[in-house]
Amino acid sequence: MARARSTRGEVVLRERYDPLTPDGPRVLELRVNGVFVMDTLETSSEKGLATAALAQVDAPRSVVVGGLGLGFTAHEVLADPRVERLVVVEIEEALVGWMRDGTVPHGPAFLADERLSVVTADIRTAVAEATVGEHDLVLLDVDNGPGFLVHDANAEVYQVPFLQQLRCVLRPGGALVVWSAAASETLQREMEQVFGSCVPIPYEVALQSRDEHYWLYLSRR
Repeated sequence: MARARSTRGEVVLRERYDPLTPDGPRVLELRVNGVFVMDTLETSSEKGLATAALAQVDAPRSVVVGGLGLGFTAHEVLADPRVERLVVVEIEEALVGWMRDGTVPHGPAFLADERLSVVTADIRTAVAEATVGEHDLVLLDVDNGPGFLVHDANAEVYQVPFLQQLRCVLRPGGALVVWSAAASETLQREMEQVFGSCVPIPYEVALQSRDEHYWLYLSRR
């Protein structure tokens, strides 16, 4: 459906049929450098990232989501009436454009909420420019986790120096939730070092006729 290249490589949006329902609607699939990132068939992990994170904060008025993807995490966050402001940080300008111009059919509706701001930037830059104690909740979903990186440079996102920056932008009582495609004791230790504690939350989904086991890592300030 669409393809774009940048210094980071290639981003592709494609259509396919669900093999279990070949006569049903087509499935949109996002790939980066040939690596499957997400699709519109199985969105429970993207939504689960939002619901699990929102449940940890009494008043999540200001929320940051690192990674736009196909918009399902952001859409779920905005379904919570407690949220007054949502900032989504996405590095791929083409992906933001596809969501806005309807190349992703549900994109314009997902981005229409007046509480939402989409920032096209590296999450590290956006966090460095944020105000101390500005946000109640940060949800990080910029890659497949530290063990299955699409971009090697994203390893920094899961390490102590950047996690310390994330802690600084959280208000007292705020929370950070990080999505990972696989269990990562290293990520857990890094988050424990910065926040004092980290709770790994297993999340099971069925993906393209097979079972997958994802993880959410939760820390509070």
